[in-house]
Amino acid sequence: MGSKGFTLIELLVVIVILGILATYVGTRIMGRPEEARQTQARIQIQALESALKMYRLDSGEYPSTEQGLKALVEEPTVGNIPTHWREGGYLEKSTVPRDPWGREYVYLCPGIHNADSFDLFSYGADGRQGGQGKDMDIGNWEVDTQVQE
Repeated sequence: MGSKGFTLIELLVVIVILGILATYVGTRIMGRPEEARQTQARIQIQALESALKMYRLDSGEYPSTEQGLKALVEEPTVGNIPTHWREGGYLEKSTVPRDPWGREYVYLCPGIHNADSFDLFSYGADGRQGGQGKDMDIGNWEVDTQVQE
């Protein structure tokens, strides 16, 4: 008579392995929280960039600076009103995420670094323009190369 469940020993082995992995990953992330936040910001910027490109496909242009990222979750009521705005918006959740430091991302269209499209960035840990290390700005003009490293 074959049993289709797991034995107690098998479950304990899996729990021990998961515990070891959690400890390893936790210490690597906990030892470098600012680096983890910067990586999270880069990933969020790429996701927002994709949503903005979908918006452009439907509307023919990116949202204006005035419309901002809010145009991804609510149909704009100012500026050039899109004729084919996607019902439900362009983000999975109906809110625009904040950067890992709890502030809104900065959106400029047309951009300074990307004059033919838009700039999307976070001011980093200090919340001010410029900076080095943990305080450096993270923008879509440099994200593609740094996420792949």
